[in-house]
Amino acid sequence: WDKLMDEFRGSPTSLVADVDCTADGKSLCEKFSIGGYPSIKYGDPAEMKDYNGGRTFDDLKKFAEENLGPTCGPTNLDLCDEDVRKKIEGYMQMSADRLEGKVRNAIRVFEEEVPVMKKVLAHNKKAKEEL
Repeated sequence: WDKLMDEFRGSPTSLVADVDCTADGKSLCEKFSIGGYPSIKYGDPAEMKDYNGGRTFDDLKKFAEENLGPTCGPTNLDLCDEDVRKKIEGYMQMSADRLEGKVRNAIRVFEEEVPVMKKVLAHNKKAKEEL
């Protein structure tokens, strides 16, 4: 890990670092739901993702070179494809309350409706196979 940090030291677009979750970094680890050690997270600080790839230097370096750096989002619209850029711009025009309402609705659809839809798909598939 230290070797990878050295590789990216001074990068203007990518940060590779470590955090001691038992000391000064405890609040940061709590913020990002770090429960086991070592854990590797990557991505936009507002939307960190779990890394589940290989742990060799070569694996980590290849992943970092391909995935770290600026990504499409409100601060980097130039990195977005046209459809995503338009969506983001539309969301940026909404009030916080309206956008939070859209998020709540999307979560509700995902948590409540998608499981029901999957059951219907499974039922239809089984019925089709029985014919």
